[in-house]
Amino acid sequence: MYLYKNNNKKLNSVKEENFKLEKEIQIICENNLEDIFNLEFVKTEFSLQNFRIDTLAFNKETSSFVIIEYKKVKNYSVIDQGLSYLSLMLNNKSDFIIEYNESLSKSLKRSDVDWSQSLVIFISPQFSVFQKESINFKNLPIELWEIKKYENNLISFNKLSAHNPTETLETITKGSLNTKDKEVLQELKVYTENDHLKDKSEEIIELYEKIKEGVLNIDENINIKANKRYISFSKNNKIFLSVAVLISKLKLWINLKQGELDDGKHISKDVSSLGHLASGDYEINIFDAKNLEYILSLIKQGYNKYLN
Repeated sequence: MYLYKNNNKKLNSVKEENFKLEKEIQIICENNLEDIFNLEFVKTEFSLQNFRIDTLAFNKETSSFVIIEYKKVKNYSVIDQGLSYLSLMLNNKSDFIIEYNESLSKSLKRSDVDWSQSLVIFISPQFSVFQKESINFKNLPIELWEIKKYENNLISFNKLSAHNPTETLETITKGSLNTKDKEVLQELKVYTENDHLKDKSEEIIELYEKIKEGVLNIDENINIKANKRYISFSKNNKIFLSVAVLISKLKLWINLKQGELDDGKHISKDVSSLGHLASGDYEINIFDAKNLEYILSLIKQGYNKYLN
């Protein structure tokens, strides 16, 4: 990425600086965990057995734990380290629950956690080609984030994207994974859009694609990510829309609080007092494309209010 400062219509390049210590990266991330990653901070330097987790976090959207590691060097395997941390978590679930409850003074139960959605995030100023390849396995719950530091206290984050992952880790390694790693991967599940569209009617799939196309026309930098319950649309890791693809309809949640959505046709439902899967107080059920343009205007309204 090239970064410039506009000085009277003359662009001057902004100089990149080096992080002196990994701890500097860790402090920045932990102090801004919710704003950057939409995660709840649990514990710094969480030690268990022979491991020390840099940052332990919790994703309230997916009800799952997230392990974050910070690196300044490139000579390590994110696959091996990621699987080791995931194995540690899945084999010591009670310890993670206890740490969460003691650190946050809450009463999270083991049944409240969706362990299949566990995730490891690596954050580094740069990754090697081989490390970047790790995110191209469709069943590996690992994310890579590049962090850059520039003069004048500028910081940038960039989540690296997979390039149409189709192969599983087991296929590539041709069965050479050890039993421990196989057990970890069997318990975890990385969801895709296709998982939600599978076995749905052509009418429902077409309706979803129309909603998707309309949302992506709002901003080319919108990201799409599937989890166990729904497909989310976000920008800068802030989810403004969630879509559940059901047998006979789509169910949408716009991430605005009660009273913030101007819905003159009253097609949305206030679910602020009800329990539901996603973030936002407004739910819309869509059976056909009858009010499509109006619904897209509500989504855009939510996008503008939530992100600005």
